[in-house]
Amino acid sequence: MTQIPDFSFERAALSRGLTRIAGVDEVGRGPLCGPVVAAAVVLDPARIPEGLNDSKKLSPKRRAVLESLIKDSADWCVAEASVAEIDTLNILQASHLAMCRAIAGLRRPPDHVLVDGNRLPKALTVSAEAVVKGDGRSVSIAAASILAKEARDRLMVDLAQQYPGYGWEKNAGYPTQDHLRALLNLGITPVHRRSFRPIHNILCQGVSITR
Repeated sequence: MTQIPDFSFERAALSRGLTRIAGVDEVGRGPLCGPVVAAAVVLDPARIPEGLNDSKKLSPKRRAVLESLIKDSADWCVAEASVAEIDTLNILQASHLAMCRAIAGLRRPPDHVLVDGNRLPKALTVSAEAVVKGDGRSVSIAAASILAKEARDRLMVDLAQQYPGYGWEKNAGYPTQDHLRALLNLGITPVHRRSFRPIHNILCQGVSITR
């Protein structure tokens, strides 16, 4: 049976007297380049867009429609952590940094946060819970996953125009065969993550590209 995100996590928090529930998710932990992007969304229970789901399960056209509906009906913020921050902190901590920035950017602070995954950012100062596979279980996290993915995909299309030949407009910076081949042929760009093994191996010279 296919699971569809619902409002049960939010409803449970509301029943405890919490009134502003934010869903938070990130996109871009796996790519070899570009920032990691996070979004925070506080849905209006009376105006939840229909069809919210894990962004990976939606077509690009449907994601674009839902992105517009979410932005029109909810309090939301999209934020990122840079390549330099990823290389300095590590990808997990940079992801959590982007999440905290997205939460801080909401028009009004939430009093409870639903975070996709099994770990909470240590810097969170509000009530929060980690929801494993939350983008497929909570509509608020699903909404955040849609905003984060749409924002990062657009960013990678822009970067693909600055650094052509790596296929980022299609692979979003993930280590596809075309991307790995381009690394060998074209070299490393300023937006590649030097702490990631394939990039580190090239910098060490003569080491094969593997993950």
